[in-house]
Amino acid sequence: MAYNPKTGKGLGNLYSADHRCTKRREWKGLKDTLYDYGRWLKLLGMLGVKLGPVLPQFLKGLKRYRWLVSYITTPAFLDRHTIGLRGYELRYTHQQFYAVLQNSAGMIRDLLERDENLNPNSKKAAELRSKTVIFDEMMPIQLMNGFPTLKGIPIQMAPIFVVGEVDQQANIYYIDAVEHYGLASDVCPLPAAEAGCCVVDDYPKVGAAYISSSMPCDGSVASTMYSNRYFKLPNYQVTPPQRFNEPEVQKYAVKNLWGCIEFIEKQFGVKFDWNAFFEGVKRYNKESNYMIEKWDVNCTDYPQICGAALALHREYEMQIASSLDPKMCMYDAKVNKLMKKGYAHSVAIDDKPRYRAIVWSCPAHYYSNFTYWAQNCWGIKTLVDMECMLAYHHYDEHDKEKVLVDMARGYERMTMRSHSNGGYINALDECWKMCEKFNANIVFMYNHVSCKNFAGLQGLFEEQARERGIHLIWIEHDLMDPRTVSRKAMRDRVNRYMTTVFRAEPLDPTLVDYDDDLTW
Repeated sequence: MAYNPKTGKGLGNLYSADHRCTKRREWKGLKDTLYDYGRWLKLLGMLGVKLGPVLPQFLKGLKRYRWLVSYITTPAFLDRHTIGLRGYELRYTHQQFYAVLQNSAGMIRDLLERDENLNPNSKKAAELRSKTVIFDEMMPIQLMNGFPTLKGIPIQMAPIFVVGEVDQQANIYYIDAVEHYGLASDVCPLPAAEAGCCVVDDYPKVGAAYISSSMPCDGSVASTMYSNRYFKLPNYQVTPPQRFNEPEVQKYAVKNLWGCIEFIEKQFGVKFDWNAFFEGVKRYNKESNYMIEKWDVNCTDYPQICGAALALHREYEMQIASSLDPKMCMYDAKVNKLMKKGYAHSVAIDDKPRYRAIVWSCPAHYYSNFTYWAQNCWGIKTLVDMECMLAYHHYDEHDKEKVLVDMARGYERMTMRSHSNGGYINALDECWKMCEKFNANIVFMYNHVSCKNFAGLQGLFEEQARERGIHLIWIEHDLMDPRTVSRKAMRDRVNRYMTTVFRAEPLDPTLVDYDDDLTW
């Protein structure tokens, strides 16, 4: 699809109000289209290899679990994050997402082969369950690096968290289920969907113990209590402090982690393996180094890995893979090498972004490719996302006490917690520091209508943004429920701001107004 000065690339014409997928694939030129198809085939091949051994359970699961059906749309999920991309940026995005998707496929395979609902009489499945610890989705599973003979699985990730990004319709059924059960409709849709999945009995039964958490908010705490009653497993709750900038609280945080280690040791009759744990710590430190290098490049005039490719990869790498998957580090090394070539190419042709932005506050899961739309439509490059600014400090690689302090600090800075909790300095002051660091004058300020944490700071954000000359674009959304605020309504907020304040003309007018309410 060649660029036309009057119509742009015409990417909006790929969508239809009557279809759940795009009308056709985008033509990116011969070289990039061949690469795009090759990566698409590579994805399908990987899914076949990962899920082939559990194909009977997968087919049974399609009848048993509503959420599993949405994963059939995974190729479309990858497509919408690469629409409009060319050259190095297309390759960054494919590599970043492939790392995430191969780990996700492994997690689904682990669920299917252990699930008591799908394997009621299987001795192999029962043995696997006896060596599996399930975790809250808001609980990084880095501790499991010290238990190499056991398996840790974030139990709500596949049925709720990840699937909500793959298919915007996926969580609606569970939200409605728990509201029909009596929950108020103004509750955050994430814990609501988690509880709704319990109500309709749609979680796989895969573990022998449950590690719950208090993260990241009161709604999550309530959902954890509900899930604990549903799973009926021996339980330990990890409760990282909220005021985590105060050094005094780390003593409690470390004691809490020690309690979790001792709980797992007692439940499964194994000892914590410090050698294996420190191997995981080394992987985490390497992953963090690669993340920091991406940020350093994005601080320059020629940013490279931007938008969802940056944010979702780091969120997944820290939160779900948790340094347990050596392949994540391998793909990081590949992307890092490619990024340096891409940076040199951008410098040579003086390819600077039209606008520079950061994303702040909690993003909409049902519109994870929003930043790519802003880039394709208005030329706004998103240089960093609050949700990728998770733990990136180094962990000690030798001292048992120091490393647990470092890990506690990491758990305190996980998804939807590192800035939305912990006080004024993390939510407000940090935003302006990032604008200065990345030389950005636009902030996509997500306004999660069912979340109360950032709402109290709205006036301060607006006042301080004006003082600094920063364009603050408030974008309402409802996290997992696209019916409250649609994707189109989110785009309209940016469209109005760009036309009325910047007096800008869109790069692709066909992307200003189109209907994608039905698309995955």
